[in-house]
Amino acid sequence: MQTFVLVVHIILAILMIGLILVQHGKGADAGASFGGGGAATVFGASGSGNFLTRLTAILTALFFATSLTLAVFAKKQTTGAYSLQTVQTTAPAQPVSPETSPTAPKSAE
Repeated sequence: MQTFVLVVHIILAILMIGLILVQHGKGADAGASFGGGGAATVFGASGSGNFLTRLTAILTALFFATSLTLAVFAKKQTTGAYSLQTVQTTAPAQPVSPETSPTAPKSAE
């Protein structure tokens, strides 16, 4: 599920970048009124503004939703790793007496 959301997230990011680069800025409207060729666009003189703006808003909302979903997935993965409840302590090992220690010097008898 996380992989699917990540793929959708990346596709949305690429679509948003392309869509934002296609749009004209606010200053482009002033040039169009003096014969800038705004009427020769695919959507007409003012038709592309509303369509592209709404599509950008929809893609942005979906991108935001996938970002939050990925954040929830990441939180679930790291909760167990850093939780104090999952740390298990073991009892200390029994002390080794010097006679049975493998590194103790052998006594000369």
